[in-house]
Amino acid sequence: MKKQKKGKGKTPSIQYGALPYREIKSGVQFLLVTSRETRRWIIPKGWPQRGMPPHRAAALEAFEEAGVFGKIGKKTVGSYWYDKAVEPGFAVRCKVRVFPLNVTRQFKTWPEKRQRRTQWYSPPQASRRVREAQLREIIRIFAKQRKGEG
Repeated sequence: MKKQKKGKGKTPSIQYGALPYREIKSGVQFLLVTSRETRRWIIPKGWPQRGMPPHRAAALEAFEEAGVFGKIGKKTVGSYWYDKAVEPGFAVRCKVRVFPLNVTRQFKTWPEKRQRRTQWYSPPQASRRVREAQLREIIRIFAKQRKGEG
C-alpha cells in the first residue's frame, strides 16, 4: 500500500482513541470494536474535534463506535502508530493518543451499531486480537497497573 501524507507538512496525522475497560471479579476486561472496512479488532478512535479536548473526542468516538459511556482519563496511557487506508492503494500514517475509559454504561443502540461488532476480552485475549504491537503493549501495561491497584 502506498503511503500518502496528509497536508503539506511532515507532521503525522493525530487521532484520539479510547481504551474502554471495566473491572470484574477476575480482573479487568477491554472492549474492542471491529473496523468498518477490514473488520479487524481495534479500539474506538477518530480525528480531533474543533473546540473539544482530546480526551473528550476519544470518549465521543467510544460512544459512536462502541456504544459505551464512562469516566474518561485526561492523561494518555500511551500512543501507537497505524496506517489508515483513505482510498484503495493509499494510506495516511496516524499516531493515536490513547485515553483510558472506565465504562459505566453500555447502550443497547448507538450510531454505528449496524456497522461494527463489539466484544469484551480479557487482557491476553485483547492483546492477541489487535494488530498493532504498540497497542498490545498499552493493553498489557494498563492491565498490569489495574491489577496492582485492586
